[in-house]
Amino acid sequence: MKKTITLNNGIEMPILGFGVFQMTDKKECETAVHDAIDSGYRLIDTAASYQNETEVGNAIRAHGIDRAELFITTKLWLQDANYNGAKAQFERSLNRLQLDYVDLYLIHQPYGDVHGAWQAMQELYSAGKTRAIGVSNFQPDRLADLTAFHSIIPAVNQIEVNPFQQQLEAVPYMQKESITPQAWAPFAEGKNGLFTHPVLGQIAVKYGKTIGQVVLRWLAQRGIASLAKSVRKERIIENQDIWDFELSDKDMQQIAALDTNTSQFFDHRDPEKVKWLTSRKLDV
Repeated sequence: MKKTITLNNGIEMPILGFGVFQMTDKKECETAVHDAIDSGYRLIDTAASYQNETEVGNAIRAHGIDRAELFITTKLWLQDANYNGAKAQFERSLNRLQLDYVDLYLIHQPYGDVHGAWQAMQELYSAGKTRAIGVSNFQPDRLADLTAFHSIIPAVNQIEVNPFQQQLEAVPYMQKESITPQAWAPFAEGKNGLFTHPVLGQIAVKYGKTIGQVVLRWLAQRGIASLAKSVRKERIIENQDIWDFELSDKDMQQIAALDTNTSQFFDHRDPEKVKWLTSRKLDV
């Protein structure tokens, strides 16, 4: 199985990436990113709202790896989701990352003037400041609205996908539209007993793997890219070890039966959550 997926503009993106969400301790974040690169990760995913772009940039510089080997993603926070705001926030993100370009720039939330922001991002893409552009947390109807009015289709939509929220309608729609799905929180942050789940545990034992490895392999076999996060070096290494086994059709069916079609976190269409998200003003 290939370890990369071809985006709709022809560039290759690693199927498995390293995420840094909730890594608020500066030293811990730098160490984790350095360890991730050391152990073979080439996709590093951050965001302006994570407040750790500087630490990611520091880790990349300290490691000394050739920039061309890396695939760096960051995201536009919604308080600047408009044409001018997107241009300005992107430059601040680039400065914090200490990079000349990013590989993927995403609209982080489907709120605000996303059409204005997308126009700005199309221009950043055309100028070579980002190798691809995409979105995050967009439902199919929001994707359809965005693509109807612009010349560039999102390359990626980063959404919650895990065994309990499998996105069985959204993922096929995105794949039909040549938009690559990328899973955040593939382990559901351990919610719903994921790491002790008997079905997942039985499959893991069969292959001599961990439940986390089974989940990441399940996503890869569905054609879904994913982001694994850990600050423990042994777990960082372990999460990558998914390329030497293949889940059977029966395994895939057993995991499919775990779907509850419910977010393990919150519904992005819940008006109260929209109010909460849009009220978050961050130093980005």
